[in-house]
Amino acid sequence: MTSTTVPVIFDLDGTLVDPAGGITGGIASALRGVGLPVPGQDLLESMIGPKLGDALLNVAKVPADRLEEVVRRYREHYVATGIAQSRLYPGIREILESFAAAGRPVAVATQKPQRLAHKVLAHHGIDTFFHGIHGSADDETAVEGVPLGKTQIIAAALQNLDTRHAIMVGDRAQDVSGAIANGLDCIGVAWGFAPDGELEEAGSVTVVSTGGELVAVIERLEAVHAAAMSGVSNDGNV
Repeated sequence: MTSTTVPVIFDLDGTLVDPAGGITGGIASALRGVGLPVPGQDLLESMIGPKLGDALLNVAKVPADRLEEVVRRYREHYVATGIAQSRLYPGIREILESFAAAGRPVAVATQKPQRLAHKVLAHHGIDTFFHGIHGSADDETAVEGVPLGKTQIIAAALQNLDTRHAIMVGDRAQDVSGAIANGLDCIGVAWGFAPDGELEEAGSVTVVSTGGELVAVIERLEAVHAAAMSGVSNDGNV
């Protein structure tokens, strides 16, 4: 990696991969399986991105003593049918191929369990593009001592990339806030699951609607970073 090649860290669901009903269908199936009410589609879609356990408690109003069973049922359904329902968003494979050809490191930071994230990316044949795939543990608590939370997961991705500077790409507010907490810019993508205005309010540098726009913004931010680094290197005190 050259000093001006800025790594990119991607969120997973809603950014790289469209769950296409695999997540919402799995949640609905799990809730029905234990006799609990199923929220409407808008509420189900709002549960994509945040920690599943928190979303089940706060949005679906799952009683705490039923949470473990609902999560287990959801995971079983998702592995059996949900992954196969998912699809890559248009242009994602081409973007990853172009970054690989250019030598730009990329990583994934997701609140999905890390082992499951590997399975999803492998299913789509893009897992080998990433220098690191970072998520929560199977029980959604911690991976190698890293507590669950987008801030910590992004920090783990940065450590694996051996850099302090990168660009985050995501579709929900927690992607933006996690990036900012690590001193990173975050580009929001409009094709994900954020309600109107969520990404801007959270502090994303911009929100893009196409893969072409995403690459253009990454290259612009990279140029700004290169100019800043050049200024530092030309400082006689450094």
